[in-house]
Amino acid sequence: MGRLFWKFFFIFWLAQFVTAAGVGTAIWILRPQHFPGPGLVVPGPPPPEFSGIEGHPPPHRGPPMEPGMSLPLLPIAAGSLVSLLFAGLLAWYFARPIRLLRGAFAAVASGEIDTRVGPAMGGRNDELADLGKNFDDMAGRLGDLLLAQRNLLHDVSHELRSPMARLQAAAELIRQQPERGAELAERIVRDTERMDRLIGELLTLARLDSGIQDAIPESVDLREVIADIAENARIEADERGCTIDLALIGEPRVPGDCELLHRAIENLVRNAVLHSPQGGPVSIGASAADGICRITVADRGPGVPESHTQAIFDPFFRSSIATSSSGYGLGLAITRRIAEKHGGRAFATNRPEGGLLLTIELPIGKAPF
Repeated sequence: MGRLFWKFFFIFWLAQFVTAAGVGTAIWILRPQHFPGPGLVVPGPPPPEFSGIEGHPPPHRGPPMEPGMSLPLLPIAAGSLVSLLFAGLLAWYFARPIRLLRGAFAAVASGEIDTRVGPAMGGRNDELADLGKNFDDMAGRLGDLLLAQRNLLHDVSHELRSPMARLQAAAELIRQQPERGAELAERIVRDTERMDRLIGELLTLARLDSGIQDAIPESVDLREVIADIAENARIEADERGCTIDLALIGEPRVPGDCELLHRAIENLVRNAVLHSPQGGPVSIGASAADGICRITVADRGPGVPESHTQAIFDPFFRSSIATSSSGYGLGLAITRRIAEKHGGRAFATNRPEGGLLLTIELPIGKAPF
């Protein structure tokens, strides 16, 4: 038994013992000799009205009360034993789930993330059972985060391995064929730029996940932000014969960080342009209603399977029907983190007429950071 059990046990037992002793003492003090009722024989001299009257002998006198009469110890002892039993049961009832939680925390701290306490709680339906459920939810979330971290490390190592191998091959070729130095140097520059871009996106994602990304809350005019993004996207869209259509309703403004929101929306637009077919339109919309600002980016590409509409926001995820292999699959993951940092959300749905609809919903209110 742990310390908490003995604390509960002692407090419960002491409370019941004091109660039993108090009740026993009160019964002893208020016994019938002090407060006679009908039919009770009271010791002492006869009433004066009956003294000397013929035919009325003095009433029978009971045994005189001894001054040192002791308390009824037997009832008090029995009550103490009963209180001892119930105190032990109550202490066990409260201390057992806490002891289970303590062991579960120790197990999780040692790396046993699959530890759960819900089944061991039995049929309890109280705050301690709710605490056990919260612990199971926490352990499950930690397991998901650790799995995501392992997958992220695996994906990062995989993405870095290819450019590193090409850099090593280019360096070896320069040593063997110096005359190809200019050509190979250009290849080295391209690969180092790709690695630099990957590391930059990873750092951004890590800062957003850890909450240390610098953010300056301000009132952001999304019309201005989207217009700037659309102007830049048209350069890339023109190369593919795509068009950028804007549909901005009202004056959508949200509190937040302008640079982060710019990057979140830009990632959606670049993703749409990247997956649009030749000559396909890309539609960008923004509107505000019911305290929510909604930004949408739609394309006419192949879309994604319904089972992947949430997975595309995971780091390094690429749909099996993606039309291009460029990028690292971090853009949408960064967009979702930025939306969540602003108290909103990002999600995707397939359009009935074909293509993918990417949406960011942001609250119109006080910035959450």
